[in-house]
Amino acid sequence: MLRKVTTILGLMLFAACGEASAKQDCESLAALKLPNTTITLVESVSAGAFVPTSSVGPPPSFKALPAFCRVTATIKPAKDSDIRVEVWMPSEGWNGKYRGAGNGGFAGYINYLETGTALQRGYATASTDTGHASAQMTDASWALGHPEKITDFGYRAIHEMTRVAKAAIKAYYGSAPRRSYFASCSNGGRQGLMEAQRYPEDYDGIVVGAPANAFTHEGLWANELAEDFDHGGYIPAAKSPAIAQAVLAACDAIDGVTDGIINDPRQCQFKPEVLLCTQGDSQACLTAPQVTTLKKLYAGPHDSKGKQVFPGYLPGAEDGPGGMASWMAGPAPGNGVAFAFNQGLNANMVYGKADWNLHDAGLDEVVKADDAKLARILNATDANLAAFKARGGKLIIYHGWSDPALSPLNTINYYESLVSTMGRDATDDFARLFMVPGMQHCVGGPGPDSFGQPLGISAGIPHDAQHDIQQALEQWVENAIPPTSLIATKYVDGDASKGVKMTRPLCPYPQVAAWTGKGNSDDAANFACKVP
Repeated sequence: MLRKVTTILGLMLFAACGEASAKQDCESLAALKLPNTTITLVESVSAGAFVPTSSVGPPPSFKALPAFCRVTATIKPAKDSDIRVEVWMPSEGWNGKYRGAGNGGFAGYINYLETGTALQRGYATASTDTGHASAQMTDASWALGHPEKITDFGYRAIHEMTRVAKAAIKAYYGSAPRRSYFASCSNGGRQGLMEAQRYPEDYDGIVVGAPANAFTHEGLWANELAEDFDHGGYIPAAKSPAIAQAVLAACDAIDGVTDGIINDPRQCQFKPEVLLCTQGDSQACLTAPQVTTLKKLYAGPHDSKGKQVFPGYLPGAEDGPGGMASWMAGPAPGNGVAFAFNQGLNANMVYGKADWNLHDAGLDEVVKADDAKLARILNATDANLAAFKARGGKLIIYHGWSDPALSPLNTINYYESLVSTMGRDATDDFARLFMVPGMQHCVGGPGPDSFGQPLGISAGIPHDAQHDIQQALEQWVENAIPPTSLIATKYVDGDASKGVKMTRPLCPYPQVAAWTGKGNSDDAANFACKVP
């Protein structure tokens, strides 16, 4: 027995020494030769020393990052391509895995938030600007007259990033990653689905958050509402709290718990007419044209034949910093985020006119033009994931029920298309959808919104599989244990250091979390997943 143990220890020591001897000096990667790729920088970064040149959102602290090998490269798969990529690899403590990062909006930046989170947790990781630089995520001016850059943004850049990252990892550590994962939200969710659909060999597991996968249809709100806004239908942000309060009064208690969260907004039968002004206009009521606008927001845009071209908002997405007020209303008519995306897409990618505006074309024409020119490049709606499933790929999708940016119904529709195409049992074998009550776009809102999704440098967040969507995915990929539920947490003021405000189970769709009727409704232990 002693000889056997000694032999095992010796083999383990030999393996560890072999791994250490196989790892190269970081700076030696400057000589790495890859097709269509130029290595632009290789450097060893000391622990806590990284300072980003740019960042999206509030500047995070990178002091908690470990030492790592940083490789930056430019990839040119087409003549007009200029794809910037960064690959980060832990100097010590690599977990043997690779995790790719995605981008929000029209991209145009290296996602240091997601690479920082991955690195902190032991992954080798990479991000790309998808082939262009932008000052803000609603900027699409880079696409005007550059069809190859649109293709890079649409699907090519993430695949090229993955190719270069895996090559750099193998060159640095002496072995390829034993598992590869991708996790991101919004446009990043679209990127994840695009990888599963177009390049099923790239990743073993993919976390897809609130995917913008029907990209050509998601800004059509603006086309439908432009004329309404011109005729008094604009709803200023100051009226959003009144709408939210009326919605909660009508629907909060439907699930048996009055907690400011609508568990399944599809059950809410809120009527905007209850807010109609009867004694003059005020912030507490809606004028008749504003009532019409709100009805259209819930109904979704329709073409001239009455066909819905994108699902509507669901009740519960009206208020808060990330609510309908910012996405649809904005500070003035036509200044909401949805309008900026619509303008950027159509002016720069479809019509090729920087001065194009919403009044230049009707909804029917825009739908036809957008789909004809861009659907094949930007939309990740293919429901045949047989190749991804066949190689053992696993897919976890999540979406907030209170998302005011991308209708959660669109994600449900995509999941149902998987079931229709591949069969329910086959879909259950590799794909799960988790709907998040009270969460807005990727994060925020009144509901629990923390469950390990890749949204920035982590601090004090639990990483066990039950609380962490990435760990749940890896349990499924590596140990064949599918996720039966996740636990989402709401921290006090969104700060983990201040303690837990509430927890709630997330259930695989179509199940929902139902309160047992006993115990504290802020405790996930008092809920059970049930089919409604």
